[in-house]
Amino acid sequence: MIRISIDAMGGDHGPGVVVPALAQVAVRRPDIRFIVYGREEAVRPELAKFPALQEKSEFFHCDVAVKMDDKPSQALRHGRWKSSMWKAIEAVKAETADACVSAGNTGALMAMSKFCLRTMASIDRPAIAAIWPTLRGESVVLDVGATIGADAQQLIDFAILGTGMARSVFGIERPTVGLLNVGVEEIKGQEEVKEAGRMLREADMASMTYHGFVEGDDIGKGTVDVVVTEGFSGNIALKTAEGTARQIAGYLRAAMGRTLMARIGYLFARGAFNTLREKMDVSRANGGVFLGLNGIVVKSHGGADSEGFAAAVELAYDMARNRLFDRIEADLDLFHARNPQSQLTRKPAVADDGEDR
Repeated sequence: MIRISIDAMGGDHGPGVVVPALAQVAVRRPDIRFIVYGREEAVRPELAKFPALQEKSEFFHCDVAVKMDDKPSQALRHGRWKSSMWKAIEAVKAETADACVSAGNTGALMAMSKFCLRTMASIDRPAIAAIWPTLRGESVVLDVGATIGADAQQLIDFAILGTGMARSVFGIERPTVGLLNVGVEEIKGQEEVKEAGRMLREADMASMTYHGFVEGDDIGKGTVDVVVTEGFSGNIALKTAEGTARQIAGYLRAAMGRTLMARIGYLFARGAFNTLREKMDVSRANGGVFLGLNGIVVKSHGGADSEGFAAAVELAYDMARNRLFDRIEADLDLFHARNPQSQLTRKPAVADDGEDR
C-alpha cells in the first residue's frame, strides 16, 4: 500500500482541481491511499462528490493555508506546525505517508521541506528535478531552481540524485548522465563543471554511465537520461522550453484557423495535431521533485488542471513504490566510500527562495 499525503489547498484552484485528480489516480492505482490536509469547508464538499475516493482517503482539517504569494519566511512563520502544506510534509517525516504532493508556493514548499525533513547526511543542497519530454521519450533534468551556483561535488551529488530518480521512474538500471555545458569539448566550460566531469569519469559508478558534456539542444533530443546543471541555468532552460511550447501551440492554432483551406486541412490532419498537442502539453510532464531530502516531496505546477495534478501524484507514487530514497542513499554511500576526499572541498552555494517560480 502506497500512502500519499496531499496539500489540498495549494495551487491556483485548490480542492476543486486536487480532489478530482485524486479520484482519477485512485481508479488507476488501486493500491494507493491518500492523507488529505486542508480546510474542511473547502475540501469536504469536493470529497463528497467521489464516494470511492473517500473510502481510500483520510481527511484532516487545517486552519491555515499557505498563499501563493507568501514569502518563504512568512510561510514558515505563520504556517509551521499548522498549515495544510506543513502537515502534508510532516506526514512523510512521521512515516505515515510515503510521499507528499503540493501545488502550493514553490519557495514556501522548499523552505518547509528543508526545515521539516532536513537534507540527507552527505548532501549540501537539495535540487528540484523535472521530467523533460524528449524526442526519445523522457529525461530527468536537475537542478531547475533550488540552488543558484554549484561546486563540482554538488554537481556530482545532483548526478547521483538524478540517477536514482531515473532508475525509479523510468526503470533504467544504468542511466546515462550528462553535464550541461557550453560545448561538448572537455576544455570548455567553468572549472566546476570540468572538475565534476573528471570526477564522474574516474568514479565509474555502477549505477550510471557518464556520457560527458551535453549542450542545450541535447536536452530536447534526449541524448542522455539525466541532465545535470545548477539551478540558475536549469530554471532558465525550463521556463524557456515551457514558453516555446506555448508559443508554437499558439502559432499552430492561429495558422489552422486563418483560412477555409487551413480549416479543411486541419480536419484531415486532426489526429496528428492532437498527438503533437499532447507531446507539447507541459501539464503532462507535471511534477518537480525535491531531491536530497530525507523524504519524497513533489511540487505540482500551481496552475495545473486535474490531469496535470494527477500526473504529479502518480510520479510520487512511482518513486515511493520503487524505493527512490533507498536507491539514492545506497548510491551516495557507495560514491563517498570510494572517494573519501569528496567531502573535504566544498564552496557554499546560494539557495534561491523560489518566490518567482
